[in-house]
Amino acid sequence: MTNHEESPQIKLVPFKVESLQTQTHEIPYGVSMHQAPEIWEQGEKGKDVVIAVCDTGIDTKHPDLKDNIIGGRNFTPEGWGHDQFEDLNGHGTHVAGTISANGKIKGVAPESKILACKVLDRHGSGNYWSIIEGIRYATNWRGANGERVRIINMSLGGGVNDKKLEQAILDACSKGIVVVVASGNESTDTGIHESFETSYPALYNECITVGACDENKKIAYFSNEHLQVDVTGAGVDVLSTYPSQTYARLSGTSMATPHISGIIALLIKMGENKFRRELTESEIFGMLTKVCCSLGYKASIEGNGIPELTRFFEEC
Repeated sequence: MTNHEESPQIKLVPFKVESLQTQTHEIPYGVSMHQAPEIWEQGEKGKDVVIAVCDTGIDTKHPDLKDNIIGGRNFTPEGWGHDQFEDLNGHGTHVAGTISANGKIKGVAPESKILACKVLDRHGSGNYWSIIEGIRYATNWRGANGERVRIINMSLGGGVNDKKLEQAILDACSKGIVVVVASGNESTDTGIHESFETSYPALYNECITVGACDENKKIAYFSNEHLQVDVTGAGVDVLSTYPSQTYARLSGTSMATPHISGIIALLIKMGENKFRRELTESEIFGMLTKVCCSLGYKASIEGNGIPELTRFFEEC
């Protein structure tokens, strides 16, 4: 491809808005199910770990998010410039809240920081050019105090195996960044598939690909099955932040993915405190798999299972 006009299209992984609400004060079930509060009690909340959210932007005025947004850029035609990354869809704000909300609700890593990479417009649509540029920006970004991105979260997908997209992901991984992506929501009958669903970047081996389960740890009927599923996160009826200072319950592997990004932020802090050095991307993935518990499904459905963070103290 030579420019964004010629780039194939990519869209949000489909998701469902279950409900909207203006007030809340609770810890979402997925945060508890993955045992984040137990880690907070140990004094670890992911302080200053930077996660790039490549999505529809973020509501920068949301009281549960605004203090944890460290910066961002707009890679879509929507808006007035590179520094305009407001969310006109809702998806990106919801994803960011599951990672890093720190107000009336809590994300998995409430002291982590969000770098907003607006790569999709208000319709949840974009192109491979914008995604690639967003990944490159996140990979090379440096904060005012030398901060750098440790995790890239992408709840999006397309049907094209684009080598430039894969190379951008490889470049990120080579610099120690963990790339976390949604497996997709094209499944309709979990467990009896005769063929696997196809979606990129979920099928790239370099990514950590996330499937979805519900509050009872049952795999969501929509969660894609394929050989690159690595792990399962809470993804059904997930409460998180939403634009206009509201909250919403959404369902999809899009919602499972930021749970895993927040978990990785906590694991990075715990692992590097324990080993007193910076961990590699492969070491971080290894820690993630060690804290997983099987849900009793095939690996092509659940991957390594669901992370339970307190297992860190036993397994790592």
